[in-house]
Amino acid sequence: MLRTAAARTPTQPQVWRALGDRLLAAGQGDAAADAYLHHVRHSVHDPALMQAAAALAANRIPEAEARLRAQLRDAPTDVVAIRMLAELAVRVDRIEDAENLLVRCLELAPGFREARHNYAIVLHRANKPVEAIAQLATLLRDDAANPQYRNLKAAVLCRVGEYATAIDIYTNLLREHPGQVPAWLSYGHALKTEGHTERAIAAYRECIRLDPGFGEAYWSLANLKTFRFSDNEIAAMHATLADEKIGDEHRLHLDFALGKALEDRADYATSFAHYAEGNALRLKLAPYHADDTSARIARAKQLYTREFFAARAGRGSPSPEPIFIVGLPRAGSTLIEQILSSHSQVEGTMELPELTSITRTLRRASASREPGAYHDALARMDGADLRALGEEYLARSAKHRKLGRPFFIDKMPNNFAHVGLIQAMLPNAKIIDARRHPLACGWSCFRQHFARGQNFTYDLADIGRYYRDYVELMRHFDTVLPGRVHRVIYENMVTNTEQVVRALLDHCGLPFEEGCLRFFENERPVRTASSEQVRQPIYQAGVDHWQHYEPWLGPLKEALGETLTRYEPTQTRSG
Repeated sequence: MLRTAAARTPTQPQVWRALGDRLLAAGQGDAAADAYLHHVRHSVHDPALMQAAAALAANRIPEAEARLRAQLRDAPTDVVAIRMLAELAVRVDRIEDAENLLVRCLELAPGFREARHNYAIVLHRANKPVEAIAQLATLLRDDAANPQYRNLKAAVLCRVGEYATAIDIYTNLLREHPGQVPAWLSYGHALKTEGHTERAIAAYRECIRLDPGFGEAYWSLANLKTFRFSDNEIAAMHATLADEKIGDEHRLHLDFALGKALEDRADYATSFAHYAEGNALRLKLAPYHADDTSARIARAKQLYTREFFAARAGRGSPSPEPIFIVGLPRAGSTLIEQILSSHSQVEGTMELPELTSITRTLRRASASREPGAYHDALARMDGADLRALGEEYLARSAKHRKLGRPFFIDKMPNNFAHVGLIQAMLPNAKIIDARRHPLACGWSCFRQHFARGQNFTYDLADIGRYYRDYVELMRHFDTVLPGRVHRVIYENMVTNTEQVVRALLDHCGLPFEEGCLRFFENERPVRTASSEQVRQPIYQAGVDHWQHYEPWLGPLKEALGETLTRYEPTQTRSG
């Protein structure tokens, strides 16, 4: 009867969905999937879905969610509603919910390409690149020329360090579709990471040629650090900023780029004004709450005592393979990574997100939603659990290791907050703390527009508090785990390079190799803002560069308090 109704009124989505439900219940999965796809094709005729779609398009999230949940209460196999609810979950950063919804959607309708594409995007965002590539392989098998699928594949390959293959994809894609501004930008980033600076500059300039108001391309040029803007390019940025129709996202990138351009011309007052404006706009888009960070630090200090670690001695994974470089951004961590990865036994990877993913899992296992709640879940784990956690980290990190070397580097700076977790699950891993003068580091953070994950850097007072919290936590670990963390002071590294490098290698249990002093000859990909700088010999010019901006650093100094006055460039312990 339902087949007859579907044939008679093929544009009625409810009939196709009901047929799919009946076939699924009868164990005819392939036929059911086909019926659900007919439902997808004709869903534009469903008033309830149209209303939910309109609410979602207007970003009326509560209304859209209410409509979609009502639809799914009445029709739990409505794959269109499931996909839309997954899209909503992504927008509010409920990535795990989105992933589960899309799994269900594809169980019902494996041929629903839009849902599979969404699933690949969600897996990419959830730091599951291997799984994302598998979904893209399915999509590309049926539609090999699809530019969206190819663009996403290139992005995922960059995530796991396969830059050469990604560059080939971007090259072919842009030859066929030369007007794609975001693809030119991603292409430029991949080229920059691989060290193809001139080609990266050409790609960023192509973005600007296609879209003169595209602020991120200007910032990408500035972020090369070695690039210098022409008078015409500076004038073009000023003219674009004068256009009131330019959105905040473009505007803030232009402000950061102009800050760098005028800094290079020693116009420090105007440069600071642009940096300050760019940071204010960024903070509006990505609010930060310093009290939450302080609460996390306080919780970690309370939990991670000598007794805590003594009770867990000998537990966790025994692997000595990871070398964690922690600290604040712009404190010299990329330089340390480049030095270590120039050793024949050490592989540099990137700022790995694996530890953050593990803390999110632990946070979900905690009954509390307070800042630092994951520590409570960790405290309940026994030896087997801790070992499993360490092995999980190693397994997740394996996809980033290409050279088969015995040791690898994870240089995510924010991992300083997770030293307790590292010690509990990987007690033989090495931990290096990259430390730089608080005003030099703080100013360098303020002038750097980070793509994500460093929201504390958009206000000078927030930077000062964050630096103070960081020093306080590291001092705590120096007390409860004496000698566990090896500190590298940036100023020391610049003035006494060989001495610092030898001490660093000794801490890591590695023999000295001359290549570590010639790190700038290392051709490995470098993803951070310092990528061009670490391809040059160490220079001292940047050590005191912050002093040009000292007249405007009052809020940073005040927030730092005695952390500033206690800083000593030669210190080897936290202070």
